[in-house]
Formats: sequence, C-alpha cells, structure tokens
Amino acid sequence: MISIEENELLTRVGPDTPMGELLRRYWHPIGGAAELTDKKFTKMVRLLGEDLVLYKDRSGTYGLIEPLCAHRRINLLYGVPLQHGLRCPYHGWAYDETGACIEQPYEEEVDPEARFKDKVKLQAYPVQELGGLLWAYLGPPPVPLLPRWEPLIRPDSLRDIGVSVIPCNWLQIMENSLDPVHVEWLHQDFANYVQEQLDRPQDRAVLAHKRIGFDPFQHGIIKRRMWGDEDETAPDWQRGHPILFPNTLVVGPQDALNFQFRVPVDDTNTLHIFYTVYTPGVSPLHQDAVPVFDIPLPLPNAEGQPPWELMDNAPGQDIFAWVTQGAIADRTKERLGHSDAGIILYRKMLKDNLRQMQLGQEPMNVFRDPAEAACIEIVTERDKTERFGGPAAKYSPITPHVQALFAQARGVSV
Repeated sequence: MISIEENELLTRVGPDTPMGELLRRYWHPIGGAAELTDKKFTKMVRLLGEDLVLYKDRSGTYGLIEPLCAHRRINLLYGVPLQHGLRCPYHGWAYDETGACIEQPYEEEVDPEARFKDKVKLQAYPVQELGGLLWAYLGPPPVPLLPRWEPLIRPDSLRDIGVSVIPCNWLQIMENSLDPVHVEWLHQDFANYVQEQLDRPQDRAVLAHKRIGFDPFQHGIIKRRMWGDEDETAPDWQRGHPILFPNTLVVGPQDALNFQFRVPVDDTNTLHIFYTVYTPGVSPLHQDAVPVFDIPLPLPNAEGQPPWELMDNAPGQDIFAWVTQGAIADRTKERLGHSDAGIILYRKMLKDNLRQMQLGQEPMNVFRDPAEAACIEIVTERDKTERFGGPAAKYSPITPHVQALFAQARGVSV
C-alpha cells in the first residue's frame, strides 16, 4: 500500500500539481486528424484538467486555444474557420494558432491607430499531426520534439484509431500494463466465462505464468513473461514488450503493432487511444486518411447487469477492470504481492522522473536532438500474426481489408 499523500501525488494531473507538471513535458495525442474535416472544423478538448478548443482553419493549420473569446466570452467551438485563424461568431474577433487576436472588426475601423487587438491574446498550445493523430503540448518552452516512434511513420502500412473516454484516473490504466499475471485470469479464464454467458464455446486456453520480469531501458520498461510450457528461449521472455514512459503501452507483433495511449483528461477521466499499425507486406500501400472509431464502454446496463457482448475482447475486459476500481483507486487499501513487481517499479520511475524535473533536468523521453527523435525503433514480442485481437477485431472499419491484405501477402486465399 502507499500513503494518501503519495496516491494524491501520483494521480492528480491539474495545472498546479507535480504530476500534472511532469505530464505537461510531453506531447499527447488528442484525437485523429480525420475527426476534423471540411464540414467539421472545431472540437472541444479537455486535457490535463484544461478545457480547450481544437480547430483547423481553411489552410489546414491546426490550433488549440482556450475556449472563450476574450471579448464577450462566447465559446469558440462555434467559431468560423478563416483562411488563417478562427473567427468568433458573436462580434467577429479572430484568433490565430498562437492565440493572438488578428482581427477586431469595428474596433479597428473606429480607431485604426489604437492597436487594441495587439493587447489581446488567448492561451494557446502547439498542435502537430503525425501518423494520422493530432498531438498537443501543454508544457513550458522550449517545446520539445514530437518523437517519431517508428510505427507512426512506417511506409506501406494501414492504420486505425479506436477511442474511448474512460471514467477513471489514468494511473490505474497504466498500472494494468505492468501487471502480466492478470492476462491468464481476465483475458483467459474470465474470457471463457464471458463466452459461457453468451452461449459460445469456451475456447480460451488458460496458461499459468511461470515467471515474469521487468527491465528498465532508455525509453521505459520492458515487460517479460514465461508461461505454459515456455522456457527462456520464448519470444515473450527474450523480447518482451515495452511500456513507453510516461503513459503508453505497446503490444502485438511487429506487423500488427498496437499503441495504447493513456491521456489524462482530468483526475477522473482518461482519453484512451488504441492506435494500430498493420504492415501486411504489400507494396505500395496507401491510405488517404486514418479512420477513427469508438470503442463502447462495458458499463452495467439499465438492469444493472454486465453487458457481456462488450466483454468478449481484451479491451472490454480491461476497461471494466479499470473503471470498477473507482474514479481514483484507493491505493492505501491495496495489498501488493510478488506479481506486482512491475507496478512498484513503474511508480518508482514516475517519482524519479518527477524529482528529476523538479531539479531542472529533463525527464525520460523528452527529445531535443532531431537525429534522436527522427525514427525511434520499437521491438515487441513477435514479428508476425495470423489473427487480429483487441479492438480492431470487433470494431475497426478496416479490419476485413487488412485481413485480405495479410492473406494476399502470404499467398493464402480468403
């Protein structure tokens, strides 16, 4: 268990909190670029306890600014996109991506020499597009480089983005990723129980973990496992898969690799993004836009019963486990055992990097060198997959296309 004070330290993410300040040193994905189109130019965003308006102007430039116009406090979600900037619909004041007021109708006509607009500026944060995702940085200058993890820029690949806003704190979601043993119970034994409830065959093999291991590395923690009849030559143990500090899990094989970004909306809500990169071995392969789809939450139905049909997949099973710990898990009452070594290591890594930041040093995975951030390789358990799991198998609009491409690349008919 940990103290009340330590639990508060690790979970609170507002602008004036230590963990909030640490997380503001990083770029965070806030949605898919495909969500802003020629008909939808604005979107409300809540990130690290701040309400903001994301917009795309008619030139394609993105902005992320505080939501209320400086004039009469009208919500800029209703703003009109300009060739450059966003115009308030109430009196026509306009702002650019830096938050600067660039137009002030009537005021400029009445007193063109006053330069009133030069004194008006909204809070604004930088936005970049990478891999079909939009990323925001809410921290202090100088702005670090957006890390180009190799799958984000990999050629001849298809991508999709599954999104949920999960009503719980970000930390209990991340800690799940440092907990290998839950897989045999939640995703195997319990998964069979879900199949029973749905009158389906109970076809999940339940493999007991023989050994688990956690190794810090330059970008986070490598999680390893050995189970069933495996030994130390097994890929799950030899290669493992990474947790990228501070808030990203990477799972799956290299040709169907899945990022899970756990982005704190505020203290009690988390934007969870499942981002999958499919590389079926077909060239050339092009995708005009990365599709975004919703992953429903497996919350109790109107009769207070579990929605079993939403719990037949790993994300559904994980989500209910995270949410039922409470809005913010009470770690003062937990009882950790040998299987929780990864969670203990991860909490220590959070506190170490928090202390490093407070001493004026760069925390892990803050990149300044363009050569270092240009293409960062990621290795995970396996190179190839024969079937898809996770949210894509059930919800992705491109999964049938990807399955056909994998079959084509391997000379198999479908």
